[in-house]
Amino acid sequence: MARAVSRIVALAVAVACAAALAGCGAHRSSGDDRATAVRVSEKDFKITAPRVVRAGDVRLVITNRGPDDHELAVVRAPIVGTLPMRADGVTVDEDATEHATAAALEPAPSGTVSELHARLRPGRYTLLCNMSGHYLGGMHTTVVVR
Repeated sequence: MARAVSRIVALAVAVACAAALAGCGAHRSSGDDRATAVRVSEKDFKITAPRVVRAGDVRLVITNRGPDDHELAVVRAPIVGTLPMRADGVTVDEDATEHATAAALEPAPSGTVSELHARLRPGRYTLLCNMSGHYLGGMHTTVVVR
């Protein structure tokens, strides 16, 4: 009888482990694991990123090297001209660029590593921090998506 009980317990443990592993597998197949990882670094007043990125699902890994909070917006660059500015003259007009924004990350403190997922089509994109004065201070870069 003791042997039968221990077999039932062992079977129950095996079923529980199998269920847990199946759940883990289902979670990982969300598609994000196939996204191309792109490293981006932010620091007053500079953004560093690869010049060329492959089109499709992209996982931006953003490191804020500080010393201030920084955000990141990925905006499809206009064919002609520059991004429109707000009336304050120191920040990009996010309402005017909303239709062209592929992804945006809220401000994060210095030392933070964040991830931002986007599906990028071929073209030119501007990566920028739109904290007051940061864009005008040079905190933007252009990435070509092919």
